[in-house]
Amino acid sequence: MSDALIIIPTYNEKDNIVRMIETVLALATPFHILVVDDGSPDGTAGLVKNMQTKYPAMVHLLERTGKQGLGTAYIAGFRWGLARSYQYFFEMDADFSHKPCDLERLYRACREQGADVAIGSRYVRGGKLENWPFDRILLSYGASMYVRLVTQMPIKDPTAGFICYRRQVLETIDLDKIRFVGYAFQIEMKFAARSLGFRIVEIPITFTDRLEGASKMSKGIVKEAILGVLQMRWRSFKSSYALAQIP
Repeated sequence: MSDALIIIPTYNEKDNIVRMIETVLALATPFHILVVDDGSPDGTAGLVKNMQTKYPAMVHLLERTGKQGLGTAYIAGFRWGLARSYQYFFEMDADFSHKPCDLERLYRACREQGADVAIGSRYVRGGKLENWPFDRILLSYGASMYVRLVTQMPIKDPTAGFICYRRQVLETIDLDKIRFVGYAFQIEMKFAARSLGFRIVEIPITFTDRLEGASKMSKGIVKEAILGVLQMRWRSFKSSYALAQIP
């Protein structure tokens, strides 16, 4: 039995999902995988079901109807894992922009080095971006600076989506209070964890733009992230993200 669950949201990831599952399960650490699929019309869920017959104890599938957003997919995955005995929960993309070998570094940071949240970071010393055009790098870095300015979080990559959470973090945050479903979800989860006093560390990674499939980025997601940071900061003055107040 593994104590670590990797949650991978998918929508039309047939070009990547089988190779991703095989690569993760080949690592030395015995990770389990939960794919949360939002009704992919390309047959992604069917490919995961095939992998379940090969790895019945290690590969799991949560099927949902239609595109419901990245944030709700991760929260559904968190709830699924919390109902079981997993102690470490990972967020990870299916498209290999996050390198599976880095999972073990995030895992060690939480399991052995005292972190409550470990972020795979593009913008700490040693972090890199590969295969990105200059305008996208500028937009991403500018967004990170904007988030840091508004939230006052000392996190260099607050929009990162490659993360390990200790179980206690997810048990303490009231997940019903997480409002955002796009990339602002990533910011809000970090903001909630920090506001509750959890220790957050950043681990340098090399982030590579997807090689297969289509990006899920949209103007609506960008707008949510820009406006959402301000809304999130305002709400934090009035209420806590805690499910129950920490003594």
